[in-house]
Amino acid sequence: MTEAALLSEEITARHLAVELVSNPTALCEAQALRFLVFSEECGAVLPSAETGLDQDSFDLYCEHLAVRDLNTGRLVATTRVLDSQRALLAGSFYSEGEFQLVGLPQLRGEILEIGRTCVHPDYRNGATISVLWSGLAQIMNERAYAYLMGCASIPMGDGGVQAQAIMQRLRERYLCREWLNAIPRRPLPELDIPPNVTAQVPPLLKAYMRLGAKICGEPCWDADFNVADVFILLRREQLCPRYARHFKARAS
Repeated sequence: MTEAALLSEEITARHLAVELVSNPTALCEAQALRFLVFSEECGAVLPSAETGLDQDSFDLYCEHLAVRDLNTGRLVATTRVLDSQRALLAGSFYSEGEFQLVGLPQLRGEILEIGRTCVHPDYRNGATISVLWSGLAQIMNERAYAYLMGCASIPMGDGGVQAQAIMQRLRERYLCREWLNAIPRRPLPELDIPPNVTAQVPPLLKAYMRLGAKICGEPCWDADFNVADVFILLRREQLCPRYARHFKARAS
């Protein structure tokens, strides 16, 4: 990235602030942004489509982080988090609907699940993600969660070629079933692809890998969103030192 681009992102970040959603109006803003990205942009089939909002039963139990543009008041990025205690109230973690998480009860320490992460098309840059991560880092630091887990998506618009190519790369460096074995409830359709096919790892998935996360199994096909969901697990004690410093510094 050029010096000019870095300066531009730094200036942009000054006009952005992260917040925990604290009222129904702000929650609707987050759900409307999710609908814009997942339904209108990506073509996901959502049961709440007639409302113009992306809503599900887990929203009631999750906490919702949002990034707001202070100049316009617009909510421009959001993610939701669900910890172990709230998951008990919800009946499960969201990820358990897609994966059988073998070993989950044996994990020692509190767990924070992240999901439904999205950024408005006009704000897809490093500054916005850094501000969103700062809120997540603050929550993890203040509450001392031992694990961060969730799903990162790979588009399936090409029938799965990209997903299979990306998984070939991920298996070599990031596959680890030592702590959890994530067995997909709906595996990807079998597809033979040449070994020389290349594909770009989606930004969110790449960010998790840089932080030190591992993938815990094969992906699940989410037919409603038409994506391959990869289950990731990040152990707090194994945060990549380079990015751990950045991650924690953003929370101070």
